[in-house]
This record gives sequence, C-alpha cells and structure tokens, in this order.
Amino acid sequence: MTLTEKSGHLAWCALVALALAKQDGSVHSPAQENLFLTRWLANALKQRRFERVVSPDIEWLLKQGRQLGVSAKLTSKLNYLWRSCTGELSEQNDLFRLTYALEMAKDMLWAYRLLSDSEWSGRYAVVLNASVNGIYIPRTNLDAAFDDDGQQVNPLMVRLTGNIAGVETLFDRCGWQVVLESDATLPCQYKLMMRQKVAIR
Repeated sequence: MTLTEKSGHLAWCALVALALAKQDGSVHSPAQENLFLTRWLANALKQRRFERVVSPDIEWLLKQGRQLGVSAKLTSKLNYLWRSCTGELSEQNDLFRLTYALEMAKDMLWAYRLLSDSEWSGRYAVVLNASVNGIYIPRTNLDAAFDDDGQQVNPLMVRLTGNIAGVETLFDRCGWQVVLESDATLPCQYKLMMRQKVAIR
C-alpha cells in the first residue's frame, strides 16, 4: 500500500467512524462532529492504529481540531483527503479540481483573492506580503484559462506567497502542477497547469 493509499485509508476509517456515531445518535451537531473526530484522532495516534507514515496527517488534523474547533471543518478535510487519495477527483473536470483546491486552501486559512488587471500589475498593483499564505489570480486570466466544459485551454497565472511547498502539495493532490515563472515580471509568479497538460504554453 502506498503512502497515498494509507492516507486515504485513514480518512475513510475516520469518516466511517463518524457515520456510525451519527447513526447511533451520539453526534448531532457540527460541534459534536469536531469533538468526536478530535477524540478519535487522538486515540488513533495514542493507540498507534495506523502506520507511522500517516502520523503527520493525524497530528495536523488533530492540531486543527483542537485549535480551530468547529471552524476546522474536520469532516471536509477528511473528505478532501479521501477523495484526493482515492482518485475520485481525477474524474472531475479541471475547473472543478481548481475550485476544490482553492476551497481547501481557504479552509486551511490561506488568503485567496481574484485581482483586476490593474491590481495584478502596473502602477496600482497590489503589494503582497511574502510571509502571508496567499493565492492571487488575475480575473481575466481565469476566464481565459478554461473552456465551456471546464477544461484548461491556457495556463493559469497565479501569485503565491507564504508556505509555497504546502500549497504545492495541496494543488498536486488535486491534479495541478505549480510551475515557477522563470521570466516573470512580477514577484512570486507561477503557472498552474493540469499535470497531463504540462505542454500548454
């Protein structure tokens, strides 16, 4: 079993445990969901229910649940982990996978903003803080990047700040490749391309 499959298995087990708790009536609200999953993850870590390689996944989810409470959206994060590890996302169109990745980034407290042409570059361009986890996309480029079926037809320009490696992993799990723009006129500029479409220029 690969690391991806092991992470998916962890998420599946947590979601099944939550579903059973709902079925027997012990979980009714988002607050109870968070409490149940936080306790379940803590026990899984303490009792070493899963292989050591998925411990970082458990620790990260546990930290989110403890620090953020209901706003951690642990159920959504586990659903994302399961979908991204089982290949279910690969059946969706490119725009759906981008939207999914951006929603997950926002759940992980990344700033996300669509910029107008003037905000993207030029005299009135938005000044970005390199220490803030942020994703910035020019609105006109987003419109031109996809066809009516939601398939990518042009590279999607983005500016990324903060923990780039972390967001690269997130995009990768949704089928996106983050490519640094070597001749970029703006700092922190990247291209987002579906992995099978890396030949797009």
